[in-house]
Amino acid sequence: MKPLPVLDRFEIRLSGLGGQGVITLGRVLGAGLALGHGYYVTQTQSYGPEARGGSSRCDLVVSSKPISYPKAQELDVLVALSQDACNSYYRNLKPGGLLVLEPELVKQPPTNMFLGLPFTRLARDKVGVAQAMNTVVLGALTFLLPFAQQRVMKKSLEESLPEKIRAVNAKAFSLGFKEARRVFGEDAAEWKAKPSQDEEAE
Repeated sequence: MKPLPVLDRFEIRLSGLGGQGVITLGRVLGAGLALGHGYYVTQTQSYGPEARGGSSRCDLVVSSKPISYPKAQELDVLVALSQDACNSYYRNLKPGGLLVLEPELVKQPPTNMFLGLPFTRLARDKVGVAQAMNTVVLGALTFLLPFAQQRVMKKSLEESLPEKIRAVNAKAFSLGFKEARRVFGEDAAEWKAKPSQDEEAE
């Protein structure tokens, strides 16, 4: 495994509606980055007044060294899976940060600088399980995050799931990664190169 980029502090916010699997997405992503890649990771989460249909948010802070303050404040990546989430949290995205959204659910983005995939439709039509949408997002994020490795993240995902849903989620993950590479390709290249300036030989 090639040396990983050295991260001082990298903040990710996953946001959407209850029932979209946002908290599960954060848990699996955090475990993959911590246990699979060896980063320090903190996770904080919040729910709206309703479990399903209310707001849902999960924040991750990722670093190569111990994290002194666990809450995200200046986001490097914002994933918005609902219009309300995008409206509420876009202001926390730092200049040059990456906005990833579900364009069929976020119809009025606050900027034209974003990357979008129809995660829900992909899960429903290509995987056959709409509830696997969050795993499609995980695959796309694995492609977009310069320090996330596909093989490691997929293995971490499979280890976190019961056997009966492992195959369908592995398919959803691979679909998200492949679609992100196909659709974002060149647009993601500049973004993915950014953290390389922090890389150091171990």
